[in-house]
Amino acid sequence: MFGYIIRRLFVMIPTLIIISALVFVIIQLPPGDYFSTYMNELQSRGEAIDEAKLQFIKEQYGFDKPMWEQYLVWVFNMLQGDMGYSFEFNRPVSDVVGDRLALSFIVSFTTIIFTWIVSFPIGVYSAVRQYSIGDYSLTFLGFLGLATPNFLLALVLQWFAYSYFGTSIGGLMDPEYIDQGWSMGKFLSVLEHLWVPVLVIGTSGTAGMIRRLRANLLDELHKQYVTTACAKGLPPGRALVKYPLRMALNPFIADIGNLLPEIISGAAIVSIVLSLPTTGPMLLNALQSQDMYLAGSFLMFLAALTVVGTLISDLALAVLDPRIRLGGEGAR
Repeated sequence: MFGYIIRRLFVMIPTLIIISALVFVIIQLPPGDYFSTYMNELQSRGEAIDEAKLQFIKEQYGFDKPMWEQYLVWVFNMLQGDMGYSFEFNRPVSDVVGDRLALSFIVSFTTIIFTWIVSFPIGVYSAVRQYSIGDYSLTFLGFLGLATPNFLLALVLQWFAYSYFGTSIGGLMDPEYIDQGWSMGKFLSVLEHLWVPVLVIGTSGTAGMIRRLRANLLDELHKQYVTTACAKGLPPGRALVKYPLRMALNPFIADIGNLLPEIISGAAIVSIVLSLPTTGPMLLNALQSQDMYLAGSFLMFLAALTVVGTLISDLALAVLDPRIRLGGEGAR
């Protein structure tokens, strides 16, 4: 196991280097840069352009250098903890991301917990009570959740929250708490607004997880080792939890690699519809405005989380399922 972890850590280094090069090239592919986009916006509004100032900023941040040199400077600075400067916000990238990271974490982490708490009991019940009225009813609700567009559900819940609870539309808090420090009033305001994005983002994920857990558990329940365990007198509940349910959880443990970046990035479309101050809309705006340092650094952060999450999921699978062996152990 220890040797496997060391090998994976060494593989992660060239993987992140390749990803960083791809991210940098993709961000540079659109014609022009942030300054060109900014100049076009000023010209469209009829405002004056200080070209000398723009040229000075380009030279200061190395935009006048070849692409390969810009890439090396960007990577070297990130290794030192310098994520660059956001021209869109006129602030360091670390400050821009830090303002939204806490709210993104709260929304996405709460959504994941909500999804798991709701989907696991329903998925297990549907598998154990296959073809019952409850199974058919829950299956119908699952398909309904998969078919409902998130943005439509967001608009409906916004209207419902405002009409029946007086909750302000959009955002994660009341307007008077925006740009204010954390307090008990701000925390309660976030909780008041939190249930809408959690329900919207978690609906489709919950429905999909119910279907997957039901299918996986049904496949395990029809295997011979379950019949043998029941024949030996093992109580049905204990036999369910100890053997087939553990095997049915493999796909969800494998998804940890996707959960870590999802906690940070969140659902961008839902965040835009609900006007949530999370990192998803920030990344979209950075890509549209070609704010290279902000978009590139954030994408690299998500890539690193994905690589680390994949390693964690592989190790957790080996612990959960004894049939899985890491490294060369499977050959012995």
